[in-house]
Amino acid sequence: MFSPSDRVAVAVSGGSDSVALAWWLHDRAVRGRCAVAGMIHVNHGLRGAASDEDEAFCRALAARLGWPIDVARVDASARARVRRQSLEAAARDVRYDAFEAAADRLGATLVATGHTADDQAETVLLRILRGAGTRGLSGIRVRRGRFVRPFLTRRRAALRRDLERRGETWREDLSNLDVSIARNRLRHELMPVIARLSPSAVDALARLASLAADDEAFLEARAIEAMTSLVLSRGGDESAPAVLDATALASLPPALARRVIRAAAAGLAPATALAERHIEAVRGLAAGRGRYGHLDLPGLTVDVRQGRMTIRPAGPGTPAPASFERMLEVPGMVRLPELGVAVGAELAAAGPGAAFESGRGDIAMLQASSLAGPLVVRSRQPGDRYRPIGAPGRRKLQDVFVDRKIPRDERDRAPVVTDREGRIVWVAGLGIAEECRVTAPEAGVVILRVSRQ
Repeated sequence: MFSPSDRVAVAVSGGSDSVALAWWLHDRAVRGRCAVAGMIHVNHGLRGAASDEDEAFCRALAARLGWPIDVARVDASARARVRRQSLEAAARDVRYDAFEAAADRLGATLVATGHTADDQAETVLLRILRGAGTRGLSGIRVRRGRFVRPFLTRRRAALRRDLERRGETWREDLSNLDVSIARNRLRHELMPVIARLSPSAVDALARLASLAADDEAFLEARAIEAMTSLVLSRGGDESAPAVLDATALASLPPALARRVIRAAAAGLAPATALAERHIEAVRGLAAGRGRYGHLDLPGLTVDVRQGRMTIRPAGPGTPAPASFERMLEVPGMVRLPELGVAVGAELAAAGPGAAFESGRGDIAMLQASSLAGPLVVRSRQPGDRYRPIGAPGRRKLQDVFVDRKIPRDERDRAPVVTDREGRIVWVAGLGIAEECRVTAPEAGVVILRVSRQ
């Protein structure tokens, strides 16, 4: 974990895990097994006087160990407001930013944190409950970048016994008892139940993380190999787009395709983390016969034209993911992961007495002969106009939304169906176009349906 040339900075919160880590590294340094650059403490200021007492405890510990200490005071609450994150996520982000900056000031090549097997088990279990794949199940890595976790196979209880034998104390963070936080709820309510069912559950979950990490490393390496044949062009600077072979991407096994997309996105927007729905939206775009389509994702835009997928960093002011475009065969179905829905089309014959759906809900029936296929399902676009069923003439789609009192945030999420001529034939929730009204049901109708996924 450490090479002879490494200088290790120790991240210490004052809790038992990080205090035990500090003493463990101190003992190794005394025996010449590693070089310690100093201690890092981050004061989040979230617990008032208790946060200041944690800082004072760490300063005193650093003095006893004979190490310099770098203390960073951060405002996690402000970060959470600005980035619209949970307080826990914001605190983690500012903490790791502070670790990086402090390590630079201390001249450290590595930062050691006190994560334990208990932390690993909790992380893996949380990710299982969120439906993670092997990447998520890898949990906390033993080493990632300049961060190392020497205690990832050690149990917290054993570390506390070690400290008690030394006669050392630690700080208890009472916010860890707040069961409104998911991790704390799992730690205090679910983990004790699991431990009664399987006393070795923590070790088993930690082993699962290790196995998943091996599998993930293999799949990532295969994805990098696949990218060499997929990337058609890549500019020399970071703002240049990446152009991929959309057809080849769609033909990859899903496990590799997802990793290729993540790797391409990370190269263009390193600070942006794409969610699973974003990755699946890109896969869906590639699978749409590779002809055309557009997506706006966090920090990125994706376009497909004639089998070429262009991924580029988004400019300032790019809207939240809302834009989509898919080809819809009749019969057929397209999924819109960015909306959590699918749109299906089928042909049917209806008798003269059948009731027909106007399309003001999730189902619409259109005269088959009025459509020039294939159809396209897309998001609304500036200047869209159509003639709603029963209306005397064509109207701006924006005006129809306003008249129907459709909330602004729902307008970009309403699937718009057009035919080959680009005519709007249905806007889900608003209604079909007047020219697509069913007048001869015995000649055949097309049924369009939006279903939740």
